[in-house]
Amino acid sequence: MTGSKEVSAAALKMALTADMDAEKSFKTKMHEDEIQCAAANFGGEFISSVNKIIERTVVAAKREGLIGDSHTEEGAVAGAAREAVSQIMNKAIGLNIGGKIGIARSNEHIAVAMFFGIGMIHLNEVCVGLGHRII
Repeated sequence: MTGSKEVSAAALKMALTADMDAEKSFKTKMHEDEIQCAAANFGGEFISSVNKIIERTVVAAKREGLIGDSHTEEGAVAGAAREAVSQIMNKAIGLNIGGKIGIARSNEHIAVAMFFGIGMIHLNEVCVGLGHRII
């Protein structure tokens, strides 16, 4: 049975994929385990990027068929994305960020993981944020 642990791990692994080929390969592997995945990239100044990151997460989940158009599903993904962003907020305020969003769903479990590079020029800190919701 696939639960919150497996779905969260899949979202995190998706966020850590190196490129689109790796994403496609991972999606295929997860499909065999009945876990659907999606990914999106992000970047920019942290404070001005928060809304865009949450929007990209919802759009990617809809585009890949992880959720439908209902407020419940969109709200669950947005809430999990907001949780992931809030976990790195103290490190990122006032700095630039860039990274990748990984989203995974199986049955009622949906998880959003974000891999962040935070900093200036080449002086980056790295961290992850993870949120989970039940739909």
